[in-house]
Amino acid sequence: MAEVDDFLHDVLPRLRAAEIALHQGDPGPRSALWSHQAPVTLFGAEVNRSGWAELEPTFAWLAGRFTECTALEYEVLAAGASGDMAYLVAIERISAVAHGKPVSYALRATTVFRREEGKWKAVHRHGDPYKPA
Repeated sequence: MAEVDDFLHDVLPRLRAAEIALHQGDPGPRSALWSHQAPVTLFGAEVNRSGWAELEPTFAWLAGRFTECTALEYEVLAAGASGDMAYLVAIERISAVAHGKPVSYALRATTVFRREEGKWKAVHRHGDPYKPA
């Protein structure tokens, strides 16, 4: 359990900061959180991309839709870490301003991480809208 706890202690604050920045119009922290080495993939709620050359402009496009993050919370459903690979499964609840209008939504997100030069980097994300039963 210590390995998973260490992973979450390191990743959750950086992930939260990156997503808040993205929802305030700044893609930089999310780009820094992600690996720039193949393979990297995004199966998003709105777009699918593969390879850093496709992900980087997608993060800028996403950030361009938002101007203000008013809330962002994670409900961690599962996490694991072993060696240089780890994953996080969570419900992300977000309130922000998109295209000038307040929005609130939730995503089911699974993110896979790879340790590169001692730092956890995201290498895959699958997110889709979450509607509680």
